[in-house]
Amino acid sequence: MACAGEKEVKKVVLAYSGGLDTSIILRWLIERYGCEVIAFAADVGQGEELGHIPDKAARTGASKCFVEDLKEEFVRDFVFPMFRANTLYEGRYFLGTSIARPLIAKRQMEIAAAEGADAVSHGATGKGNDQVRFELGYYYFDPSIRVIAPWREWDFKSREDLIDYARKHGIEVPVSKKRPWSSDRNLLHISFEGGILEDPWAEPQEEMFVLSVSPEKAPDKPEYVEIAFEKGDAVAINGERLTPAALLTKLNELGGKHGVGRVDLLENRFVGMKSRGVYETPGGTILEEAHRAVESITLDREVVHLRDSLVPRYAEMIYNGFWFAPERVMLQALIDETQQRVNGVARVKLYKGSCKVVGRKSETDSLYDPEFATFEADNVYNQADAGGFIRINALRLRIQGLLAKQR
Repeated sequence: MACAGEKEVKKVVLAYSGGLDTSIILRWLIERYGCEVIAFAADVGQGEELGHIPDKAARTGASKCFVEDLKEEFVRDFVFPMFRANTLYEGRYFLGTSIARPLIAKRQMEIAAAEGADAVSHGATGKGNDQVRFELGYYYFDPSIRVIAPWREWDFKSREDLIDYARKHGIEVPVSKKRPWSSDRNLLHISFEGGILEDPWAEPQEEMFVLSVSPEKAPDKPEYVEIAFEKGDAVAINGERLTPAALLTKLNELGGKHGVGRVDLLENRFVGMKSRGVYETPGGTILEEAHRAVESITLDREVVHLRDSLVPRYAEMIYNGFWFAPERVMLQALIDETQQRVNGVARVKLYKGSCKVVGRKSETDSLYDPEFATFEADNVYNQADAGGFIRINALRLRIQGLLAKQR
């Protein structure tokens, strides 16, 4: 039951995966707070069958369980807006885990409101970024919501402590081949952290990877793929129109087949520590390359340069959990305005872990004109005009040079 001085908790909505941690959290919430617990599992493309979740949640003590397919909303309303900016955190990370959290928090809070819950809970640890991402979302939707973060409250210190608790309470402990790392998967990526990866000198084991083959074992023949864009969003692959989730799924298959999208990096967590992560983002890697290609032929130079100068800040907002913050919404409006004429097709070549743009075109919005760009004879550009252009731009340098001589 709740301790003296604590406000009583009557009903909690728990972000629930059915794994060891959240199964124990479900039972712990019931014991610790004497409350009703509703489980919520979001399908954002984990690649697993979630049909067993309601039964397991009920056996562990949940009064209700919601399992919802959010894949289309995830790609359409979260992944695609982020990719309109070619967003990379610290120049390399596609923010696969980060971008899923605001959607999960949003739906969790909608369920909490509908069910009359006075608290929400999650399984994120007190050392990571996810606790921030979830809770900033919770407070955006309901500033008065009670948030219960068990990893910041309970006395468990290790995985063995959790297993002992599970056995004591008859909670099913997943039986599987032990992997010396943890992973998180959705439709955009899969991440690997912890265990043997905590040594930044240790090379990731090949058996770790799920979405992609080793580049060395990829096909010896390259594959060409054409991706069509409308207002900055991918809409078709090789002429076939697809929904956002279906399109990203297809790109994952194509990229994974050719070993595209593996990244090994050390990133700076919001809470202050460095963390080593290994990521597979095959579809996202292709999507970003193709999008840049269409932008290169349709976007004005100064628009691109100004937008790109803001992307590091925009990426930090998403990484740190500020998806719903006014500054992110403001930047999104600017980014979306730049995309109104990003319409066209990019052709990419997939081969042995690489994704290279080999063609781009736009029938309606191309700013590229061979009449201006040609090295051959033309009637639209007077090369003599370049002399005055250069002298004007050199004026401040010439003044600096004259002063240097006088000194």
